[in-house]
Amino acid sequence: MFKDLDTLTLSSEQANEKAIKLWHGESLGGLTEDNNRTPVPVVWLLILTVLTAFFVTFPLWGQRPTAAIYSAYIKSMDSPEVMAIQDDTAAMQKITEMNKDGPYEAQLVRHPVTMDDLRILKPQVEDLQKKGLDLGEYTVVGNKIVIANFEGNWRPDGTRVRKQPWWDKGYFIDIFFIIFFFTGVVLVVKGLPSYSWQPDHSGHDRH
Repeated sequence: MFKDLDTLTLSSEQANEKAIKLWHGESLGGLTEDNNRTPVPVVWLLILTVLTAFFVTFPLWGQRPTAAIYSAYIKSMDSPEVMAIQDDTAAMQKITEMNKDGPYEAQLVRHPVTMDDLRILKPQVEDLQKKGLDLGEYTVVGNKIVIANFEGNWRPDGTRVRKQPWWDKGYFIDIFFIIFFFTGVVLVVKGLPSYSWQPDHSGHDRH
């Protein structure tokens, strides 16, 4: 449909003439920007910026640590290998080595703890385990373990799912905004005079 996007404009001839007169009449603060195409590296930099913002704020990275990710650490505290170590730093290193291939390895890297932290969390985790509760629905806030503030779907027994999914529903809003924003930018840019006309602010056209 559009064979030549370089010369495509959604504006009428009257609007184009008005825009051209505006370009010639404005000094643009002395910068004299021209109506040139955005450089390709700048376009890729913009795309990279958007993708980086999405990845950095991805719901998985923003989640608080749950009690479940420390359960293996706490269990390892009672092992003979760890109990034989007197230095807390060395003991913590041993616990980390014993659980380095566990299912929560990545989360443990993002939410490190010390031996003192584990000593505080241990009785709370063990109490939850005795009650048969799901440790994944409890988050660690400071030195306390509390029920997660995320409220998901209802269970048949009337309780709420407290585990935050890997995909946050709010992400759909972000994606919609990005699409809306770039669509608007494209329409505005294409409404300008074609790229074949370049203003020189000297009072006459330069093609």
